[in-house]
Amino acid sequence: MKKHELKLLIKYFKDVEQGRKTFELRKNDRDFQVGDTLILKEYHPGDTDYKDGIYIPAHYTNNETVKKIVYILQGGQCGLEEGYVILGIQ
Repeated sequence: MKKHELKLLIKYFKDVEQGRKTFELRKNDRDFQVGDTLILKEYHPGDTDYKDGIYIPAHYTNNETVKKIVYILQGGQCGLEEGYVILGIQ
């Protein structure tokens, strides 16, 4: 069983953390396997508030959540592009 540290966009973090979003769509560049652990780190991609002229650089927050992979839908089926996976997580 592997541990994978991954970015998770700030707009999805709470839903994943609280169990409302129980899946992740990812490029399968890490050989994900059922039973692997995801360490999902909340990530802010950066932004410019043109109204106030404030630039917020991309950064990690201090929040993270840990989930287990319980199911994998492989790409190349169901309209999912080859090389991608949908991970069922708990």
